[in-house]
Order: sequence, then C-alpha cells, then structure tokens
Amino acid sequence: MRRVLTTLMILLVVLVAGLSALVLLVNPNDFRAYMVRQVEARSGYELKLDGPLRWHVWPQLSILSGRMSLTAPGAALPVVSADNMRLDVALMPLLSHQLQVRQVMLKGAVIQLTPQTEAVRKPGEPVAPRANSLPDVPEDAGWSFDIASLKVADSVLVFQHEDDDQVTVRNINLTMEQDPHHLATVDFSGRINRNQRDLTLSLNARVNASDYPHQLTADIQQLNWQLAGADLPTQGITGQGTLQAMWREEQKQLELNNLNLQANDSALKGRASVLLGEEPKWVFDLQFDKLNLENLLPPQPVPAKEGDDAQAPGLPKQMRPVIASNVDAPDYNGLRSFTADILLKANAVRWRGIDFTNVSSQMLNHNGLLVISELSGQMGAGHISLPGMLDVRKDMAKAEFQPRLENIEIGTILKAFDYPIALTGNLTMAGDFSGDKIDADAFRHSWQGQAHVDLANSRMEGLNFQQLVQQAVERSSNVKAKENFDSATKLDTFTTDLTLDNGQLTLDDMQGQSSMLAVTGKGTMDLVKETTDTRFNVRVMSGWEGEGPLIDVLKETAIPLNVYGRWQELNYSLQVDQILRKHLQDEAKRRLNEWADKNKDSQNSKDVKKLLDKL
Repeated sequence: MRRVLTTLMILLVVLVAGLSALVLLVNPNDFRAYMVRQVEARSGYELKLDGPLRWHVWPQLSILSGRMSLTAPGAALPVVSADNMRLDVALMPLLSHQLQVRQVMLKGAVIQLTPQTEAVRKPGEPVAPRANSLPDVPEDAGWSFDIASLKVADSVLVFQHEDDDQVTVRNINLTMEQDPHHLATVDFSGRINRNQRDLTLSLNARVNASDYPHQLTADIQQLNWQLAGADLPTQGITGQGTLQAMWREEQKQLELNNLNLQANDSALKGRASVLLGEEPKWVFDLQFDKLNLENLLPPQPVPAKEGDDAQAPGLPKQMRPVIASNVDAPDYNGLRSFTADILLKANAVRWRGIDFTNVSSQMLNHNGLLVISELSGQMGAGHISLPGMLDVRKDMAKAEFQPRLENIEIGTILKAFDYPIALTGNLTMAGDFSGDKIDADAFRHSWQGQAHVDLANSRMEGLNFQQLVQQAVERSSNVKAKENFDSATKLDTFTTDLTLDNGQLTLDDMQGQSSMLAVTGKGTMDLVKETTDTRFNVRVMSGWEGEGPLIDVLKETAIPLNVYGRWQELNYSLQVDQILRKHLQDEAKRRLNEWADKNKDSQNSKDVKKLLDKL
C-alpha cells in the first residue's frame, strides 16, 4: 500500500511539474495571431482580443483572455463581445505545437444579431457561388485549430430584423458539444422581457451544422416555455413540445416540421415555414387536437351599460396595462408587413364558453388584405360558417363577413356575448355584415348589415303573450281562459328580417306560429343601451274555456301588444278594451240591422237605419 501511495505521489509531482514547466515554457500569447488568422480564414470574421492571454491550470488547463469581440466583415458593431473568454485546451497536442480547444466559454457576453452587425459586401466584390468545402491549407506556422465545445453563461442576445423592434434575450445559458462531423447537442435557456410580458424559454436539441452556413438543421427534442404579463390570461401560458427546424441561407428560409406543441391545455401538430425578405412569406398548416382559447387569450371585458356605475364609489379605478409600442398604431397594423397562407383544422375549440367541433379554416393574408375563404365548424347539433375579409391596407380597417348559421342554439350565443336576453331556440341565419373592428364591442356600436332569421322551437322567458292577452280579456269580459302557469312565450317557428346600423337593430316582418299563438309585428332594439320597442299583433287560438261568439272572434282577432323598455325590465301595453268595445259595437250593429230588416216598413226601422249609417 505504501508503494502505491508513493507511486501516486510521484505521478502527481511529475504532472504538476509538467504543467508548471508548460506554463513557464509556452507563452499563450504566441497563439493570439494564429487564432485571429484562423477565425478570419474560416469565417471571414475579425477576432479582437484585448489584454494579454494567460494560463489557468486548475481544474482544467485553460487560456484566459480579457475583453474580446467578433466582428463581421464591414459591420459597424461586433456580433459578439464579452468581458472575458476562457479556452479549455488539450495538454498533449501542445507538446507538438497544436492548439486543440476543447471548449470556449464566454461569460457576460453580448450577442447582437442586428443590421448593424451584418457583414457588408464591398462594392464590386465578386460573389462566390458556394464556399470551399475543402480543408484550409495551414500556413507555415505548424499550428492547427479545433473547437469541440462552446459554453455561454449569463449573457445577452439582441435580435433585430431590419426596421423591426429589437428583441432582447437575457440570462442566456448555452452549452454546445460538437463532434468532428459537426453534429452538435445544444442546451439553451433564456428570458425575454418585452411589452410588459415575460417569456422564459429552455430547450435541448441535436444540431447538424455540417453544411453551415448554407444549411442548418435542428431536432429540438424538448422545448419548454412560460409566458406571463400584460394582456395575457391571469395564469399565464405554459407549454412544452418538440419540433424539427431547418434554415436555408441562400433562400433565407426557415422551415418548422413535425410540430408537436402544447400550451396550457391546448395541443397542436403540423408544420410552418417563412421566407424572409422585405416582405416575409409565411405558410402554416396546423392541426389542433384541442384549442382552448379561453386559456390562451385574456379575459373578455364585460361591456359597460349606459347609466351603470363602472366603479364602486371610493374605489380606485383599475386600469389595464397598455402596450406602449402599439398606442398609436392602427388596428391590425402588423398584417401589412407580410403575406401568409394559413390552413387550420381543430377537433375541438372552446371560445367564450362555446364548444365547437370539426373546425376548419383557410385564410390568405397579402400585405394587409386578409381573405378568410373558410371558417366553419359544428356547434352542438348545428353548423356555423363565417367567411369574410379584413382589409387594413388603409388607415381605417374594413371588415366584411357573411355568416351562415344552421340549427344553432341562440341562447348560447347570447350568453357568450353578454346579451341579457332570456331567449332560446334553434337559429338559422344568412346575413351580410361589415364594420371597422373585429370584436364584440365594435359589433354593438359600429357595425352594419342585414340578415334573414329563422328561429325554431323558441322560448322567450319573462313574458307569456298568450297569458297576457287572456288575463286582459278576463278582466274586461266574462270570458274565461284555462289556467296557465308558464311564464314564457313559446313558438314553433319565428322568422324576421333584421337590419343593423351602428347599434340600432331593426326587426321587420316578424312572424311567429305555434298551436296556441300566431304573432306578427316589427320593432327596434338598441344594442348599446340594451332597450327595445317592439309592436306585435297577437292572435290566441287556443287556451280558452268553453265556446261562444266572443271566443270565436278572439281566436280570429289580432290583439295589439307593445313591448318596450330595458331588456331586463320589460314593460308592455295591450289594447284589449278597444277590441272588446269594437266587438260589442259590431254585435249591436248586427242585431239592430236584423231588427230593422224585420221591421223595415215602420218609421222606427227607418230611424235605426239612418243611425247605423252614421256610426
């Protein structure tokens, strides 16, 4: 045992002595000019090292430098700069005058991918069709250069495409291991804070850089992110997934294939690509197994009612955060800067409390002209289609949609958009609407359009037209009606033509029918003030007790009914007395005519005839 320890101590002394001799005999500054030349020869970039290079022996033989920078040819700013750099090198190759760098580590680096850091081609400089793939011929210096690993810690990345806003990625930690065939494994994490939103991102991937810079591929095996902040759901958005990415330098094209991503409880698969240029061209082909927009979009604000207090007295008004860069930008301004061909399909979509299935959408954006040729899906037992267009090429946006609804439950729609109307039924509608902004509040205030509406098996809570008419008749005559405790008006069919004009909804040619009622009428509704003024003619054909001439008249007579006021506090007025009075007058006239006809030779008969002619 003592011999073993003695041998180990001897080896340790020899190793320490060897390293000490190497540090004393080999000056790391001898590598400075060589590294600068090799970087320029292989990439064209200029490597600048400030201050002397020095050895760092333990726990890894390394070369330490002061401030460094890496600048593209002709660029105004360096693409990479760092306060210090560490090169972990192999010991044995140094003995034969070879510099084998096992790992490059940058700490506190600033990486700038902006127009100011891009290479600038000199006027008249020839453009090579492709870089030489053969190995460089080393100069007569007897040195070689190789990097197998890169590590970046606590660094910053600044990205900007042409005139777009800068995106800053902070707290970057990157580790890359590369084999001789330029196949690398990458671990990355960073954080982006922009527009009052915070995105934390991490990934690990396998990268193929064998044909870089002409082509770069990455198989991202694990991607995680967490997004929180302004104009997002309260709980934020958390997701993970996998994908394959490919960058083609000559075409400036990025392809994303085999997308398999999750965000909160939503999941998508598919592919996407973008061709970068003055006007980026996007192509999306995505399939959602489930798309829950309620967990991906911020909560919808409840529209304020006129006359209602928006805030309780004494409490400070809560303001939503404002994205500063978008304050003066026109609505949907971002659509002007690119073209896109979008194909979306979803097995299930949830939005505003509504569940859709088999959703399909096909859209084409051409620099601000968004054409939605298809947007359809199943809603319960019904079908909904919403093709249209959005034109934002001018300062004022213009939207046009042609909704087609078949057998859709109207109560679900009214509830989803916060309309306090207690109405249910199966809605079928064909319409044409236009406005300047696509949201529910703008639809209430500034949209226009027309539509034809068919409503089957409708039920309107709160007012029973049959009951109102029969109770009014009972109070004004001796006619009795069957007992009815239902507080709703039910119709088998109801049709109307509606016109929308800046919040004013006009209902024309209303016609409703059931076994007990026949209704006609017209009216208006104010979507902003949530008031109505409708005039119906109601004919009650059933529910009367007994038979008689008056009941027969009531079955054939339409009773005027006016319903008006706030949706939640409706008022009504009936004109039953006039109808009954007219019935009594007509009955009196009939009997007097019969008596006059029987006694036509008498003077009294002649007087009665003259009186009847005057009435």
